[in-house]
Amino acid sequence: MAETEPYESALDSIPGAHPYPRTSRYHDAEIGVHRRADGTEVRYTKRRLLPPLDEKTEPHTVGAGERPDLLGQRFLGDPGQWWRIADANPVLDPRDLTDEPGRVIGIPLAGGFPRGERRV
Repeated sequence: MAETEPYESALDSIPGAHPYPRTSRYHDAEIGVHRRADGTEVRYTKRRLLPPLDEKTEPHTVGAGERPDLLGQRFLGDPGQWWRIADANPVLDPRDLTDEPGRVIGIPLAGGFPRGERRV
């Protein structure tokens, strides 16, 4: 039998606790609870709807060999943030972002500031 990590049991005892880190695309998704006939509760993540496409973006022309994770690292400082770029563009499959060199996609502005400007 696998041991339960201490943080997992702690999260279960906190009302409204969320199992996803702040950097996850599912962090703000609602957690549902399904009760089986035997009374067992099964927690699940409810459907995540895409945010409106009105987020400010900066245009980027896709180069050969670029991938969503590389764009996440380059523009947002974390390859795991590729989903922010996917959310800012009307694609169902994130690979569609970079499969065609020369395509212009929108890159969300990190922190809401255009690149090149520094706020102190």
